Amino acid sequence: MGVVNVTPDSFSDGGNFLDASTAVNHALELQQAGAGLIDIGGESTRPGAKTISADEEMSRVLPVLLGLRDRLLIPISIDTRKAVVAEAAIAAGAEIVNDVSALQFDPALGEVVRRRKVAVILTHMRGNPGTMQKGPFARDVFRDVSMGLRAAVHRARHAKIAQSQIILDPGIGFGKSYRQNFQLLAHLPRLAKLGFPLLVGTSRKAFLGASLGTAKSPALPGERICGTAATVTAAILGGAHIVRVHDVAELVQIARVADAIAAEL
Repeated sequence: MGVVNVTPDSFSDGGNFLDASTAVNHALELQQAGAGLIDIGGESTRPGAKTISADEEMSRVLPVLLGLRDRLLIPISIDTRKAVVAEAAIAAGAEIVNDVSALQFDPALGEVVRRRKVAVILTHMRGNPGTMQKGPFARDVFRDVSMGLRAAVHRARHAKIAQSQIILDPGIGFGKSYRQNFQLLAHLPRLAKLGFPLLVGTSRKAFLGASLGTAKSPALPGERICGTAATVTAAILGGAHIVRVHDVAELVQIARVADAIAAEL
């Protein structure tokens, strides 16, 4: 899954693709580089990010979706927590809703997913983007994530969303300590036993910066590609079906080789 952030404040590439034509061209480049699907988001969910209005979010993503119509040959995911944004994005061509709140921010989003019969990604997150890294973190991260994802599935099923529409994301970096992110990757096969496809997003995240540098001088986002590659490999070997990355051209070979190894396990 290639990432297209149509935002001014995303942690890694905020502002790079805020212009619609630039974002469209970037999505097409990611497809050419080997992405299997594209995730387009108009609201940053980085730690400390503030919520924006649905109108502002739509003004960012809809021109991109419309610009990709009949040009992009792979599925589009809309990264949003808002029902009205999801509805408009689906009408403009999105086939997946990526909700980092797992249907908690806007309960009406479940009805949109059910009625439109699109896939939904449910992410585990402690708190919200504004508070998630302020702690306290869970004592047992696997238990916390497992229970949280089970609750997310329950909300989705209560909204009459079919089991076949659901994808789960353990939420690497969403309300976890740096060490807990590595613990989740190490024990990912246990989450695969929940019975749903797994999406894992580690790309360029802060826990990699800390492990590649020092606490006082972490590696910058652009310096985390090799670290990301290691986590992408671990995720695929642990059972991930989708890996969400910024650097598709560099990581598609990593993913293909990891897939070949996983097929022999």
